[in-house]
Amino acid sequence: MATTAETGSPTPDSAHPGTTNPDSIHPNSTHEAAAHAAPPAAAKPLRPGQISGLGIAAVVVTVVLWASAFVGIRAVGPSFSPGALTLGRLSVAAVVLGLVVLPQFRKAAAFPRGREWWPILAYGVMWFGGYNVALNAAEHMLDAGTAALLINVNPILVAVMAGIILKEGFPRWLIIGSLVAFGGVAVIALGSGQRSTADVAGVLLCLLAAALAAVSVIVQKPVLRKFPAAQATWFGIMVGAVCCLPFSGQLVAELQAAPLPATLGLVYLGVFPTAIAFTTWAYALSLIDAGRLAATTYLVPGTTILISWLVLGEIPTIWGLVGGMICLAGVSLTRRRSRPNSRQTPGPVAKPGA
Repeated sequence: MATTAETGSPTPDSAHPGTTNPDSIHPNSTHEAAAHAAPPAAAKPLRPGQISGLGIAAVVVTVVLWASAFVGIRAVGPSFSPGALTLGRLSVAAVVLGLVVLPQFRKAAAFPRGREWWPILAYGVMWFGGYNVALNAAEHMLDAGTAALLINVNPILVAVMAGIILKEGFPRWLIIGSLVAFGGVAVIALGSGQRSTADVAGVLLCLLAAALAAVSVIVQKPVLRKFPAAQATWFGIMVGAVCCLPFSGQLVAELQAAPLPATLGLVYLGVFPTAIAFTTWAYALSLIDAGRLAATTYLVPGTTILISWLVLGEIPTIWGLVGGMICLAGVSLTRRRSRPNSRQTPGPVAKPGA
């Protein structure tokens, strides 16, 4: 609006010759520019604390689909080895997401150039490749409770690295909420009805998966300032798929021997928890601080219990329900830091205008 008033200034001047042109135009354009500049300044403090409806939907979709992945992996695990399962998921995801992303390149050249490839290669290798292979292998050695407990070290690692590397700081309620949510995951793990059968290799693989995911979140965050979520996700999936090509022989052999339900489960894992969920995660990460978004993944174990109950008929234990409620409480505590920030920001803004 301000630019329109300025570019169109000669027409109003000729239409109203009795008015003084500089005095009549500049104050109005100044007030108009200030009026339009004010909303973005007021909206910025709300972004860390208040998420748009689309952002909330992206978080919910990510949590639910990632939780369903644990059920899917459990169902198809006997038919596919860790590397073949990863390559199969990424191949399906690359095709499905490619149908959405590739037509966009005709409208605008959006391929990364030069150094822009380095972070994409990093999280493509670490997250889409290494994380999935390590987690699939670890779940062959660990019981579900121990695996859930170890993987959920990831949000704490993300919060620490985001505070140091991305300069997000260490909000008090983020730390408190993360610890409470981690305690809920521990309750779920300890009450899973199984005693840990983990060996050293399984524990190390699970911790490796958590560390790779945490580093990948930090690396991916700046990429989302240059590329849309779907493109950034597709690039990473393609890199991960290339890294897993050595497992192509195993995948072909296991697909030939796998029953139809297992193959359909592999397709599901590629479409929903991979192509869709990683894209909604990237979209949410472009809107929300990495540390606070990672804390929402504490909801995955509890959601997994509910999905297992509905799909596999596995009745959750009382410990699982209690742990899930603790996780909900912990994640809600991580949101409390937004209120003090939103109240403190108007103070400094009001002083210059006084």
